[in-house]
Amino acid sequence: MERPILTSGERWRRIFKRFNRLMLLLWWLGLGRWINAWPAVGGRIMVISHTGRNSGLRRRTPVNYVMVDGDVYCTAGFGPRSDWYRNLLANPEVELWLPGSRRTGWAEDVSGCEQHLPLLRQVLIASGFAAYLAGINPRSISDEGLRKATADYRLVRIRLT
Repeated sequence: MERPILTSGERWRRIFKRFNRLMLLLWWLGLGRWINAWPAVGGRIMVISHTGRNSGLRRRTPVNYVMVDGDVYCTAGFGPRSDWYRNLLANPEVELWLPGSRRTGWAEDVSGCEQHLPLLRQVLIASGFAAYLAGINPRSISDEGLRKATADYRLVRIRLT
Protein backbone atom coordinates (compact mmCIF):
# COMPACT_ATOMS: atom_id res chain seq x y z
CA MET A 1 0.00 0.00 0.00
CA GLU A 2 1.42 3.36 -1.01
CA ARG A 3 1.72 6.16 1.49
CA PRO A 4 -0.01 9.39 0.53
CA ILE A 5 2.24 12.22 -0.53
CA LEU A 6 2.30 14.86 2.18
CA THR A 7 2.81 18.55 1.62
CA SER A 8 5.51 20.30 3.62
CA GLY A 9 2.86 21.81 5.91
CA GLU A 10 1.28 18.42 6.57
CA ARG A 11 4.68 16.94 7.39
CA TRP A 12 5.40 19.75 9.87
CA ARG A 13 1.97 19.25 11.45
CA ARG A 14 2.70 15.57 12.04
CA ILE A 15 6.13 16.35 13.45
CA PHE A 16 4.69 18.92 15.85
CA LYS A 17 1.94 16.51 16.97
CA ARG A 18 4.63 13.98 17.95
CA PHE A 19 6.72 16.68 19.60
CA ASN A 20 3.64 17.87 21.50
CA ARG A 21 3.24 14.42 23.08
CA LEU A 22 6.78 14.68 24.42
CA MET A 23 6.12 18.18 25.74
CA LEU A 24 2.97 17.02 27.55
CA LEU A 25 4.89 14.15 29.15
CA LEU A 26 7.53 16.59 30.39
CA TRP A 27 4.81 18.83 31.86
CA TRP A 28 3.17 15.82 33.54
CA LEU A 29 6.54 15.01 35.09
CA GLY A 30 6.64 18.50 36.60
CA LEU A 31 9.33 19.84 34.30
CA GLY A 32 7.39 22.86 33.00
CA ARG A 33 9.78 25.33 34.63
CA TRP A 34 12.78 23.54 33.14
CA ILE A 35 11.24 23.54 29.69
CA ASN A 36 11.02 27.34 29.96
CA ALA A 37 14.49 27.80 31.48
CA TRP A 38 16.09 29.01 28.23
CA PRO A 39 13.33 30.83 26.32
CA ALA A 40 15.66 32.34 23.71
CA VAL A 41 16.25 28.81 22.40
CA GLY A 42 13.31 26.63 23.44
CA GLY A 43 10.74 29.39 23.61
CA ARG A 44 8.12 30.13 26.23
CA ILE A 45 5.82 27.16 26.36
CA MET A 46 2.54 26.64 28.18
CA VAL A 47 -0.11 23.96 27.95
CA ILE A 48 -3.68 24.91 27.07
CA SER A 49 -6.28 22.56 28.50
CA HIS A 50 -9.44 22.92 26.41
CA THR A 51 -12.64 21.05 25.61
CA GLY A 52 -13.00 19.14 22.35
CA ARG A 53 -15.68 20.70 20.17
CA ASN A 54 -17.07 17.32 19.06
CA SER A 55 -16.06 14.90 21.79
CA GLY A 56 -16.52 17.14 24.83
CA LEU A 57 -13.33 15.59 26.23
CA ARG A 58 -10.53 17.62 27.82
CA ARG A 59 -7.61 18.08 25.43
CA ARG A 60 -4.17 19.52 26.13
CA THR A 61 -1.94 21.32 23.67
CA PRO A 62 1.49 22.85 24.31
CA VAL A 63 1.94 26.21 22.57
CA ASN A 64 4.33 29.14 22.62
CA TYR A 65 3.07 32.24 24.34
CA VAL A 66 3.84 35.73 25.55
CA MET A 67 2.23 37.77 28.33
CA VAL A 68 1.33 41.37 27.51
CA ASP A 69 -0.48 43.64 29.96
CA GLY A 70 -1.76 40.69 31.99
CA ASP A 71 -3.17 38.81 29.00
CA VAL A 72 -1.66 35.70 27.42
CA TYR A 73 -1.20 35.62 23.63
CA CYS A 74 -0.45 32.62 21.47
CA THR A 75 -0.77 31.78 17.81
CA ALA A 76 -2.20 28.93 15.78
CA GLY A 77 0.67 28.63 13.33
CA PHE A 78 -1.16 26.06 11.23
CA GLY A 79 -4.03 28.47 10.83
CA PRO A 80 -7.75 28.01 11.29
CA ARG A 81 -7.60 24.25 10.71
CA SER A 82 -5.67 23.69 13.96
CA ASP A 83 -7.82 21.48 16.17
CA TRP A 84 -6.99 23.27 19.41
CA TYR A 85 -7.84 26.63 17.83
CA ARG A 86 -11.19 25.35 16.59
CA ASN A 87 -11.88 23.94 20.05
CA LEU A 88 -11.23 27.36 21.61
CA LEU A 89 -13.67 28.99 19.23
CA ALA A 90 -16.35 26.46 20.20
CA ASN A 91 -15.63 26.61 23.94
CA PRO A 92 -13.40 29.52 24.98
CA GLU A 93 -13.10 28.51 28.65
CA VAL A 94 -9.55 27.19 29.16
CA GLU A 95 -7.04 26.24 31.80
CA LEU A 96 -3.42 27.27 31.25
CA TRP A 97 -0.46 25.39 32.62
CA LEU A 98 2.10 28.17 32.96
CA PRO A 99 5.56 27.65 34.46
CA GLY A 100 4.92 27.55 38.17
CA SER A 101 1.13 27.93 38.14
CA ARG A 102 -2.18 26.91 36.64
CA ARG A 103 -4.67 29.59 35.71
CA THR A 104 -8.07 29.69 34.09
CA GLY A 105 -9.00 32.05 31.32
CA TRP A 106 -11.24 32.99 28.43
CA ALA A 107 -9.84 32.68 24.88
CA GLU A 108 -10.75 34.78 21.87
CA ASP A 109 -9.42 35.24 18.36
CA VAL A 110 -7.96 38.73 17.99
CA SER A 111 -6.38 38.23 14.57
CA GLY A 112 -7.99 41.37 13.17
CA CYS A 113 -7.18 43.66 16.09
CA GLU A 114 -5.25 46.89 15.64
CA GLN A 115 -2.14 45.50 17.41
CA HIS A 116 -2.24 42.16 15.58
CA LEU A 117 1.17 42.38 13.90
CA PRO A 118 3.21 43.67 16.88
CA LEU A 119 1.60 41.10 19.18
CA LEU A 120 2.15 38.29 16.70
CA ARG A 121 5.79 39.34 16.37
CA GLN A 122 6.15 39.14 20.17
CA VAL A 123 4.66 35.65 20.23
CA LEU A 124 7.03 34.54 17.46
CA ILE A 125 10.03 36.03 19.27
CA ALA A 126 8.92 34.15 22.40
CA SER A 127 8.70 30.92 20.39
CA GLY A 128 12.47 30.48 20.29
CA PHE A 129 13.52 28.15 17.49
CA ALA A 130 9.96 27.40 16.29
CA ALA A 131 9.62 30.61 14.26
CA TYR A 132 12.95 29.96 12.59
CA LEU A 133 11.82 26.44 11.65
CA ALA A 134 8.89 28.09 9.88
CA GLY A 135 11.38 30.27 7.98
CA ILE A 136 10.62 33.45 9.93
CA ASN A 137 13.17 35.58 11.75
CA PRO A 138 10.73 37.61 13.86
CA ARG A 139 13.42 40.05 14.97
CA SER A 140 14.44 41.19 11.51
CA ILE A 141 11.58 40.49 9.10
CA SER A 142 9.75 43.57 7.84
CA ASP A 143 6.12 44.15 8.79
CA GLU A 144 5.04 43.43 5.23
CA GLY A 145 7.14 40.25 5.15
CA LEU A 146 5.68 39.14 8.46
CA ARG A 147 2.15 39.86 7.25
CA LYS A 148 2.71 37.69 4.16
CA ALA A 149 4.51 34.88 6.00
CA THR A 150 1.81 34.64 8.67
CA ALA A 151 -1.30 35.31 6.58
CA ASP A 152 -2.88 32.04 7.74
CA TYR A 153 -1.81 32.33 11.39
CA ARG A 154 -4.43 33.09 14.04
CA LEU A 155 -3.68 35.24 17.07
CA VAL A 156 -5.40 34.20 20.29
CA ARG A 157 -5.73 36.31 23.44
CA ILE A 158 -6.49 34.60 26.72
CA ARG A 159 -7.84 36.83 29.47
CA LEU A 160 -6.92 35.30 32.79
CA THR A 161 -9.73 34.91 35.32
